[in-house]
This record gives sequence, C-alpha cells and structure tokens, in this order.
Amino acid sequence: MAGGTWISFPHSEGETNRRAHVQLPDGRFERELGREGFFGPAAHMYHRNPPTAWTGWEGPLRPRAFDLNKLPAAASPWEARRVLHNAHVDYRFWRTDGRMDHLVRNGDGDDLLFLHRGQGDFFCDYGRLPVEQGDYVVIPRGTMWRLDADGPADALLIEATGGFYRLPEKGMVGRHAVFDPAALILPRIDEAFRAQQGPGTWQVRIKRRGAISCATFPFNPLDAVGWHGDLSVAKLNVREIRPLMSHRYHLPPSAHTTFVADRFVVCTFAPRPAESDPEALKVPFFHNNDDYDEVMFFHSGGFFSRDGIDAGMVTLHPCGFAHGPHPKALSRMLSGGKAFLDEYAVMLDARDALDVADLPEDIEWAGYVDSWRGGLAFAPDAPENGGGGT
Repeated sequence: MAGGTWISFPHSEGETNRRAHVQLPDGRFERELGREGFFGPAAHMYHRNPPTAWTGWEGPLRPRAFDLNKLPAAASPWEARRVLHNAHVDYRFWRTDGRMDHLVRNGDGDDLLFLHRGQGDFFCDYGRLPVEQGDYVVIPRGTMWRLDADGPADALLIEATGGFYRLPEKGMVGRHAVFDPAALILPRIDEAFRAQQGPGTWQVRIKRRGAISCATFPFNPLDAVGWHGDLSVAKLNVREIRPLMSHRYHLPPSAHTTFVADRFVVCTFAPRPAESDPEALKVPFFHNNDDYDEVMFFHSGGFFSRDGIDAGMVTLHPCGFAHGPHPKALSRMLSGGKAFLDEYAVMLDARDALDVADLPEDIEWAGYVDSWRGGLAFAPDAPENGGGGT
C-alpha cells in the first residue's frame, strides 16, 4: 500500500551520546543502522568492540575487492568486461589500447564513462570533446560515439539500464554547490570534428537487450553540421568538484552525490580538509547501509579509510552487514589522521542487490575479507586481548 510515514519514536537506551558521529562514549565504537541510504530513519549503536572485528566469514555476503588493472584490453566498449550488474545498472571496466575504428550506440540506457587513465578525443553525434583523466562523460541513450585515445586508456562504464542520468537535488546549499552546472562542458562542432567526416566504411555497433547489431555505412555517420536543443553529451572533470565539508562532523557519502539514476546514485570523493574538531570522527563511521550495495572505485591519491587498496581497484560491500574504516584507519578514528585528504574515488550505491560477473581468477583479492581481522587489536573482549575489557 502506497503512502504513509516511517514509524518514528526517538529514544535513548543505555550508554549513548546525544549527537551522531561526535563525542563518542570513551572507548566505544559507533554503528549507524540506516534506511534509505542516509536519508531515512536511523539508530546509532555504541559497541564495546569494532563491528568488523570478525575472525572468520562464510557465505556470499562478504566484502570483496577486485584489481581491475589486471583485466585484458578490448577494442570496443561492448567487449569491456562486466564486473557487477543488476536489472538497473551494468558496471564495466574498459581497457583500450587507443583509437576505436568503429562507432557504438547503446539502446539499453544512458552510459556514464569515467576516464580513469588516458586522454584523447571523444567524438559523438553532438561534436567533439577533448577528454582526459578524471573526466566523467554522460552519454544519453541512443548516442553514436567513439573514443579516439592518444594511447592506452582505462575507463569505467556505468550503464543506467532502462533509465537515465540526472543531477541531484542540492537542497538548502543551492544548485551551484559541489559543482556549478556551468562547469559541464558540451561537445563542439569544430574543425577536428568536421575533419573526421567524409567517405569511408564505418560500422555502428548497436547494443539492445545485451545483443549487438551492426550497421555499416559508406561514410562516417557523425556528419552533423549543427544542432540545437537541451539533450546532449556532457562532461565534468573531478577537479571541478568542490565537496561539501564540515570540520565538526563527518558527512555521509550522500553529501558527495554527483549523478542520480532511477535505482542508484554515483558519488565522487574528492580532496578535502579532514575534520578538525577534537570530538568529531575523523574516519567513516561504521554503518549498516541496509537498503544499498556500496561499490567504491579508487581513482587516485591516498585512500585514507582503506589499507592494501591501490588505484584501479574496486570494492563491493553488500548491504546487510556492518562496515566502516579498515583496521589501519581505525587507529585514527578520533585523532592522529591526515589534516587533508587527497583521494579521488567513484562510489556507486545500488538500491538492488548486485551480482558479481564471471571474472578471471586473479582479478579478485580473495583475502580482502580477512584484511579486516586487524580490527581485533581494538576489541577488548577478544581472547587475545585478555577478554572482558571495559
């Protein structure tokens, strides 16, 4: 039955703190249980031991990590390896050796291309876009395009299957916060775009319902001489993102939302000052995100909340279990961390459970789930720490 409101009954029980994510009770670990991402009702638990200090794990609902740098190159984005997927999102990683000799067109949904490595020109129906590392390129469904890279290039391809991308509501901070829409760059019908037009055999590989069809033309069908309207490819570089900050409170990932689709969001973690208030958490808080699977792609910089993770790797934290800072970061929970966080990362929060695709064996870091065991050092009730700590 539609409508209604959340059952709400603010309550406090036992040893707590009145405010989330600040001034934790001494020696305790906070865990947020939240609904609808970080927008719905929430409860904040205060634990004696880190919620991730497990000694073993069985079953599929485990944190996973993949090194996408080890995937082979593919000539076409439609040959890029699928990593994760559900009915509403298709998450691929495309490694190319350079120039595409054909065009592609997606009939299944909008694509979001994130250029992790490389540079070159992006040609499409609307004209030419010079692209470089750190560019997001939003590609509306049905657009013909090709990437003419200067050399090897790596890119995330995140398809909004059956849907489309839009900008998030920014509420009381205003539409120019985080990034101004004026920072979006559109293709140009310039000299380089006109120079690639003309006779020659060109294929357009069209994806629909996952199957590829191919149309062949005796000329380059990217032959537009002009256009007008409010539908276009657009790009945004991560350097244009100026994240929301709070020196007194660790903001949830939803504060870093960049693009919104029907059943998922894409967030960007960009360099920012760390929290400086002595009472504020300095690392991501433990949480159960019980309505979303969380995927993090690590682009560049120092990843302060993870250990053993390098650029080009991706982690999957399925909903239904607590997660938060890696053990190495846990020691900096309230003090001793960096004054400035220099990471760039792309986060996908999916409302529906994600399936992991079949991948070569060496792509997954099988020991990722065990890397969290270091949290036992902070668990006073663990036998190795004498058990019965306070």
